[in-house]
Amino acid sequence: LITQGDPLTEKGISAITRIVANELGVKRCLVCLDEDIDPDHSQLADRHDVVYELKYSQLVEILNQQKMTTDEEDGRDDDDKEKMSNKLTVAINNKIAMKNDKRKTLGQDNLADWYPKYALLQEVTKAAFKQISGEVTVAHATGDIAEFSVTSFYEVGLELGFIDEKTDMVNYYDSSE
Repeated sequence: LITQGDPLTEKGISAITRIVANELGVKRCLVCLDEDIDPDHSQLADRHDVVYELKYSQLVEILNQQKMTTDEEDGRDDDDKEKMSNKLTVAINNKIAMKNDKRKTLGQDNLADWYPKYALLQEVTKAAFKQISGEVTVAHATGDIAEFSVTSFYEVGLELGFIDEKTDMVNYYDSSE
C-alpha cells in the first residue's frame, strides 16, 4: 500500500491508509518529496507500519529511465525524447492554469503555489509504480472529489494514459448511502 507523506490526522488519508493496510494485512511504502522541494514533508509523514521509503526524485528517475529505454528502440536522438516527468509537469501546469482561469471567473484566488509539487508527487507516484509493477490500483477516499483539490489532478494521469480508468481505478463506494 503506497502512501505519500501525509501527516497523521484523525480523518485524513493517513488514518484511512492505516485502516486499509491493517484490514489487508499489508505494510506500507512511503513516498515523500525530497528535502530541497519541501523540507518538512518527510519529517511530518506518518510512518506507522512503513517498511519501505522512497523519495520523489527516485520515482522520477525510474519513470524517465523507462521512457528512455522505450525511446532507444525507436531510434530517435536524445534531443527528440520527451521524458515522462516532463510530460506530467507540462500537463499539470496547464491544468493549474485552466483551474486558475476558472477560479478567476468565480472571483476566487489562484491555487496555492504548492499545488504543482503535490500534484506531481501524486501522479509521478502512480505512474512510476505502474511502470515498476506493471499494474496499479488507484482508490480515492471519496466519490465527490473537489474540483480544485490536489486529488482532482488524477485527471492528468488519465489524460496522458499513465492510468487507465477501467483497469487501474476502483470506484468509491459508500456503504452508508
